[in-house]
Amino acid sequence: MGMTLVILKTFKICTLALAAGSLAVTPSLAAAQNASPAAAPTAANPLGIPQNVTILGNNNPNERSATAIVNGQVITGTDIEQRVALVTSASQNELTDADRQRLRMQVLRNLIDETLQIQAAVEQEIAPPQGEIDQTYARVASQNFGTDLAAMGKYLASVGSSTASLKRQIQGELSWNNLLRRNVRPFVNVSEEEAKEVFEKREADRGTEEYRIGEIYLSATAENRAAVAQNGQRIVEQLQQGGSFVAYARQFSESSTASVGGDLGFVRLNTLPAQMADAARQMQTGQLVGPIEIPGGFVIMYLIDKKQVAMADPRDAVLSLKQVSISFPAGTTEAAASSQVEAFTTGVAALRGCGDADTAAAAFGASVVTNDEIRARSLPEQLQQLVLSLQVGQTTPPFGSIEEGVRVLMLCGRDDPQAAAGPSIEQIMAEIEEERVGKRAQRYLRDLRNDAYIEYN
Repeated sequence: MGMTLVILKTFKICTLALAAGSLAVTPSLAAAQNASPAAAPTAANPLGIPQNVTILGNNNPNERSATAIVNGQVITGTDIEQRVALVTSASQNELTDADRQRLRMQVLRNLIDETLQIQAAVEQEIAPPQGEIDQTYARVASQNFGTDLAAMGKYLASVGSSTASLKRQIQGELSWNNLLRRNVRPFVNVSEEEAKEVFEKREADRGTEEYRIGEIYLSATAENRAAVAQNGQRIVEQLQQGGSFVAYARQFSESSTASVGGDLGFVRLNTLPAQMADAARQMQTGQLVGPIEIPGGFVIMYLIDKKQVAMADPRDAVLSLKQVSISFPAGTTEAAASSQVEAFTTGVAALRGCGDADTAAAAFGASVVTNDEIRARSLPEQLQQLVLSLQVGQTTPPFGSIEEGVRVLMLCGRDDPQAAAGPSIEQIMAEIEEERVGKRAQRYLRDLRNDAYIEYN
């Protein structure tokens, strides 16, 4: 079933918790006697871990942490599998066994965080009521199936998930919002002076280019560099075959942007690592590149859009266009089609503007379709600049094929966009506040993890 399920945001986490007795030391400690002594803590090695370590016991954590108990509440294998199904339901690609295992572990970490958020909201007596959860579920369902709520449940079951799994995710999101509203937002303050400084800087940057980039960051060390690069290449191949960049970023990226599908937002290139900036300069909108090696690992980049700061975007121009086209009957040979295209091209060249198009086009067997209100950015990328460079009455070069027909676009009018006013001081204050809330939220979630008792099975 071709549809994209609207999934509420979840937080990417990195939990480090050892249950009592979960580290089974099977070899003799004598085997570790030649390990390096503990190093003095430094900025680069704050824990003072020696360079050479000997692992005592099973060194594959994936084999001993399939499920978990969080403060006494069990996360079952069914919970994990149903959430995995929810995540992968929009993807048309088959995951490899290794990718599916990594996804299970990421989902388990997400479920642990979600459980902690729900538990904290219950403890503080601000848990969302069941009615609010049901209303949010109905809203998500309506975005995909209209008023047929039963269709949503059938779809979830068909992909291996369930209504309960999605409602639990919604419960976690609502619980977290309630916690932030009580424990974080009231303690975040932004002064008008700070906002004015940002406003003045943005005005100074007016006209400079900004790039909206999607990223999938994979950390790497000298020891696992080759394996991480190979994994990055596999992800790129799956994306090129139609995989969702947002879905892959959510599950595989190790950057803080994973929770928003890897979207960095609009950034200036001087804020990026040099390797990313160099690549972005060469990219076209919609292009995917990578994996690119950067300090600390590799990055896969997707150029979502680019613009000039505080300047009108020509692609927002509203155009009046006439499409003049011919089609070919089934079985038309290439030679016959070429002859028709030549006659079509000659006829188009003789057109005397938009007022002449409808009548004159019929004379050489072409049809005309008019659209008086189409935004330039809604046209295919290859045509946008062609059309924006036209004067009224001019046409693009012919384009198409025997199967699709051949056509030209004639520009009959253009309303250029006005330069958008920059955000107000109040809007900038709200932006800064959201950024600070996000950082405090991460610290708050970290504290919930640190105080939790988590046992892996």
